Amino acid sequence: MDLGLKGKKAIVTGGTRGIGRAIANLLVEEGCDIGICARTASQIEEAVTAFKAKGVKAFGSAVDVAVADQLTRFVKSTAEVLGGLDIFISNVGALGGSNDEASWRKGFEIDVLGTWRGCETAVPFLEKSGAGAIVVVGSTAGIEVVGPRRAYSGMKAAILPYIKSLARNLASKNVRANVVSPGSVYFKGGVWDLMERKNPDRYRQALNRHPTGRMATPEEVANAVVFLASPRASFISGTNLICDGGMTQRVQF
Repeated sequence: MDLGLKGKKAIVTGGTRGIGRAIANLLVEEGCDIGICARTASQIEEAVTAFKAKGVKAFGSAVDVAVADQLTRFVKSTAEVLGGLDIFISNVGALGGSNDEASWRKGFEIDVLGTWRGCETAVPFLEKSGAGAIVVVGSTAGIEVVGPRRAYSGMKAAILPYIKSLARNLASKNVRANVVSPGSVYFKGGVWDLMERKNPDRYRQALNRHPTGRMATPEEVANAVVFLASPRASFISGTNLICDGGMTQRVQF
């Protein structure tokens, strides 16, 4: 299926590894010009070089999304370099597994304010697109309680009403806004890879809870994100698409 993305201009935050890199890779394969940010400059350089080799325009910058002016400057610079913006994908997350105050503050700065800053900075450019799209990578942790109390779940839940309000308020400007909430995702260097090596018993317990007996790949999540960002999903806005292989038990009416 042609997703109608050729020539579109997209931003992916946290676009050098894991889910973010898989999203950026797929957007480039579909013919998008791309802008990515992450905290490690060497990883950005590698990714941008790889994207340019595919024949698209690519731009990257080292950014800490918890620092307001770094993220807003990156979004504006990318739109200038690419000549506009059609797609904004907010992927960076704090992954706060604790319930202490420091984890809540970090989660708020990165997951909530980082998402808000990025989206709000991107909106004026997306309004000029004529078919703008925002997709935020959430988590099933924001919709279903599993395990101990933790900041991560609260922060991911907080994003959902904000994105719904964006969808409602920007519909007349032809800008859509959606969330994709993955369950457990496994990739080398990721949280579950680390868990497998450091705490194999907990890792096996997580696998045993999953009806498929495995975790998602970053590419499987990217498929959902890129579809929602594409013109093929032109009448889907304000939704939270669960991408978990049937792991969660809640019924979505």
